[in-house]
Amino acid sequence: MSRKHPVIAVTGSSGAGTSTVKQAFENIFRREEIAAAIIEGDSLHSLDRMEFRAAVAEAEKAGNHSFSHFGPEANHFDKIEETFKVYGETGTCRRRYYVHSAEEATLHNKHFGLTDLKPGVFTPWEDIEANSDLLFYEGLHGLATDGNIDAAQYVDLGIGVVPVVNLEWIQKIHRDNKERGYSAEATVDTILRRMPDYVKFITPQFSRTNINFQRVATVDTSNPFIARDIPTLDESFVVIRFSKPRGVDFPYYLSMIPDSFMSRANTLVVPGGKMSYAMEIILTPILHCLIENKKK
Repeated sequence: MSRKHPVIAVTGSSGAGTSTVKQAFENIFRREEIAAAIIEGDSLHSLDRMEFRAAVAEAEKAGNHSFSHFGPEANHFDKIEETFKVYGETGTCRRRYYVHSAEEATLHNKHFGLTDLKPGVFTPWEDIEANSDLLFYEGLHGLATDGNIDAAQYVDLGIGVVPVVNLEWIQKIHRDNKERGYSAEATVDTILRRMPDYVKFITPQFSRTNINFQRVATVDTSNPFIARDIPTLDESFVVIRFSKPRGVDFPYYLSMIPDSFMSRANTLVVPGGKMSYAMEIILTPILHCLIENKKK
């Protein structure tokens, strides 16, 4: 970890809702005038879209039906660790982007002066912007470990986003259908294929985080595969767990967030509709501390 060049990692699986936390951080960065260099987790996959599909097919021919984006075979865990380490030491690093859509392809082609980038590929590597205040990572493996690789050791603030699993599946099924046109059956196949890597490489990260945000629906999600819609924030509670509760100002949070309560000595529960507000209330002073420590 680095006092002078802090690293923040927001981690959660596909469909977990990490984009909500990213938006909360971006609001804080803008309001508090914090210059954050952003790393997208998808950019550190080791296979582009066509390469991944080919690898899945080859794995299945060999009898491996669990090859997934969650495991080390499809990711540069070493580059995640290296990126965090180098930034913490120098305040700079290199990054690239994964092109998700035609709109992104147009933007990246213009930025890099290219014409051949298309959805499903990576952009060239480039240096991040100079004089950033911190590095912000959002993706699958911000606190990943594998053998001698330990990205978590270089993270100053680790945030986990982990809805109860049925809710996570509902969100993924609906997102994949809306954004990618996948059928529910296709998404279920993906969920099943990813499960071994989910258990081995995704879940353990949430024991390494500083704060976890877990959304729990207050409506029936017992069969996520037939759910017609995603439970709304107002149909949810958010369970916020602090790994080190000493020094956390729980009375302040309870006074500032209506209808919140403590369920355990290290756990705050807030109404789902107050999720973004609670994030900003909790995370803003933590970011202030990180920036103040840089100046010492």
